[in-house]
Amino acid sequence: MKLKEMKEKFTAALLAAKAICDQAETAERDFTADERAKVAAHMKEAGDLKAQIKEKEDDDAVRKMVAEMGMGLNVAEPGDRMRPEGGQAARAGTIGQQFVEAKAFKEWMARFPNNEIPDSAKGLMSPPIEFKNLLGLGRKALITGEDATSAGAFVVPEYTGIYEPLGRMPLALRDLIAIRQTTSDIVYFVRQVQQVTQAAPVAEANVTDFAGATAEISGEKPEATIEFELVDALVKTIAAWIPATKRALSDAAQIRGIIDQELTDDLAEELEDQMLNGNGVGANFTGLLNTAGILIQAWNTDIWTTTRQAKTTLRTTGRTIPTAWLMHPADWETIELTRDEDGRFFYQGPIAQGPQTLWGHPVIESELLTEGSVILGNWKKAVLWDRERATVSVSDSHEDFFIRNMVAILAEMRAAFGLIRPSAFIVVDLTAGS
Repeated sequence: MKLKEMKEKFTAALLAAKAICDQAETAERDFTADERAKVAAHMKEAGDLKAQIKEKEDDDAVRKMVAEMGMGLNVAEPGDRMRPEGGQAARAGTIGQQFVEAKAFKEWMARFPNNEIPDSAKGLMSPPIEFKNLLGLGRKALITGEDATSAGAFVVPEYTGIYEPLGRMPLALRDLIAIRQTTSDIVYFVRQVQQVTQAAPVAEANVTDFAGATAEISGEKPEATIEFELVDALVKTIAAWIPATKRALSDAAQIRGIIDQELTDDLAEELEDQMLNGNGVGANFTGLLNTAGILIQAWNTDIWTTTRQAKTTLRTTGRTIPTAWLMHPADWETIELTRDEDGRFFYQGPIAQGPQTLWGHPVIESELLTEGSVILGNWKKAVLWDRERATVSVSDSHEDFFIRNMVAILAEMRAAFGLIRPSAFIVVDLTAGS
């Protein structure tokens, strides 16, 4: 199939798909099953044609490049002596010898110091050298950039400096919770454990000395009770280090930046895991899921009933308005893929746009949360106190690093974490009954 015909069929497939879309949009309705299948077929055909067109255009470009590289080479009758254009008659020898002895090539090389091409040179282009005949065979020679004995000797590699890391999981918790600063190694805050509930209407007193007799009204106001507790959150250290040679750091400046970024990213990932899952033992934080006093919502009937009841429980028992859901991406996928009895997505399917919400509250995904366990909460009631933000330092004082020209690159941070009101969070079970 010719390139022109391919492009015509590609355009026709796109127009056919657009016509179906326009028809549904004009009627202000969703696609029918047949229309959806036709649109998919047209788009597949267009995609296949696009790939074929690109392959055809790439082939044509290669042919053009080969033709341009052969321009200026003429074929003479067999028996003619090989003669570089503009130079003296050359002695019989290799093509390389004839090439480097050509006058035009020598003048071009004279531009470089000591007639040597420096390693830093970019975009080299020598003048075309024309030969009347190549070895008397009556054919043109193609000087390629792949052979080290041909033009490949003049090809200078281009190092882009692009570095692509493996990638890490997106972190979300620091954007939800409250962040404060501290200059101490221990943080104290006061948490209310009993609130005033004794208020009541009071009748006016009718006696000056109340004895409890019938019809006597003392007019005494009820005494209120309120209780608090002092809670402490210890500042913990999170750290990681990596060895490196001084030569590696000096010869490749980019390496230091990569190491610094990797270390600090690892600190941030561990911090988020500690804030959620820390067990409070030893140097571990007491994470949200292991904090006493958080609410629990058991499974009931289905996802929709369970999550909606959690919202009610958080309001009536936790006495707070939630700010967001936190759930594993797999749980959010399960919710988004839920369909009604007619096969329609509850969440408008794959073409839905806008923020992710469930029962009116944003949904934030975290891979650090266990599948089947969802948290709804007022996230401003969780606080991270920064004692020392992530820092990176270098030292050769580790073991025998000094005499081995090695250094240790250390990243560390210090912080404390706590829930100032545990009942502002409810953990929802989405696995029971499944």
